[in-house]
Amino acid sequence: MTRLKMGIIGAGGIAQGRHIPSFQQLEDSVVLTAVQDLNKDRAEEAASLFDIPHVFENYEDLFQKVDAVTICTPNKFHAEIAIAALNAGVHVLCEKPMAITTEECTRMIAAAKKNDRLLSIGYHYRFTPEAQLAKKAMDNQEIGDPLVTRVQAMRRRKVPGWGVFTNKDLQGGGSLIDFGCHLLDLALWLLDDPKPVEVMGKTYDRLSKTPGQVNDWGAFDHETFDVDDHVTSYITFDNGLSLQFECSWAANIKDDDTKLSISGVDGGLSVYPFELYQAKYGALWDSSAKIREGEPKPGLYQAKNFVDSCLGQDELIVKPEQALQVTKLMEAIYLSSETGTSVKLD
Repeated sequence: MTRLKMGIIGAGGIAQGRHIPSFQQLEDSVVLTAVQDLNKDRAEEAASLFDIPHVFENYEDLFQKVDAVTICTPNKFHAEIAIAALNAGVHVLCEKPMAITTEECTRMIAAAKKNDRLLSIGYHYRFTPEAQLAKKAMDNQEIGDPLVTRVQAMRRRKVPGWGVFTNKDLQGGGSLIDFGCHLLDLALWLLDDPKPVEVMGKTYDRLSKTPGQVNDWGAFDHETFDVDDHVTSYITFDNGLSLQFECSWAANIKDDDTKLSISGVDGGLSVYPFELYQAKYGALWDSSAKIREGEPKPGLYQAKNFVDSCLGQDELIVKPEQALQVTKLMEAIYLSSETGTSVKLD
C-alpha cells in the first residue's frame, strides 16, 4: 500500500503533542519524513524524539521530500506557507485558524484549486465523539429546523503563558482566534453552514491588563498583553437562525465551561455532554449517550481523515471554504467591537 510522506512545519507543542503522535499511529498509511522549524535545535529534537529522518531550517526545502505537510506555526505565517506548499504540489493540513484575514483564506483556497491539492484546517472538535453524535442527530432531523444556538467556550484564569498566544502581531487575536474559533466552527458545521448576514461583537482585555493576576497557565506580562481575553457576540443568518456566542481565557466564573446547544422546532440538543431533548407521547423526553471508554483522541480521527483523503480513500470533513467562514465571522466580531456597531456581511 502507498504511504503518504508527511512533513511537519513548526515543531512546537501542538506538533509534538497532537499531530506527530497521531500520524505515528497511522503507520500503515503515512510516514513522517521531514520536520522544519526556524529553531533548528527544536526541529532536531523533534526529529530525534520521533525518528524523523530529514530536518530543515527553510520550509521550502522540505517540499521536495514530502507529499503533504502539517503547518503548526504562529497564525501570521499560515497563509504564506500553505500557499507555497500548494504551489509546490503538496497537500496541506493547517492548524486553526485558517488565517488571520479572509483575504488570506481566499488566496489559500485559490492556490489549492489551481494546483489540484487538498487543503484542510485543524478544527479537531468536529472529530470528538459528542460532536459526531450531534451531527448525526442534526442530519436525521432529530430536532427539526434549528432556531437558536448557544455557544460558551469559557476558561477561568487560563491565559496561555507560553508560546506567542498573547502576541497580536503573530496570532491576530486572543481567546477568540485561539479557543472560541473551535466552537464557532463546530456550531456552523452542525447547522449545515448557514449564511451569516449580521454580526454584533464585543471584545475585552481589561482583566489581563490588570497587574497581579492569578493565572493557572503560567505567567504573562500584563503590560504587553494586546489581545482579547473575553469575547461576546450575537450572529444572525439568512435563514432566520441566530447564534449567541461567548468565549474567554480569563473569566471570573466558578469553573471552566464548554457548551454548545441548539434549540429547534421539534427538539433540542447539547453537545458536551451529548443530550437530546424532545417532546413525544405526551411527555418531555431527555436522552443521553454513553461515550465508549478508550475512544481515540479526536486528533487521531482528524489525522486519519486527512491522510485517507490525500490517498483518495475519503472526503475531507473540514473543507477550506467552511474554515474561511469562521475567519470571516471572527474578522466581523473584531470589527464590530472596534467600531461599536453591527457588521453586515455580503
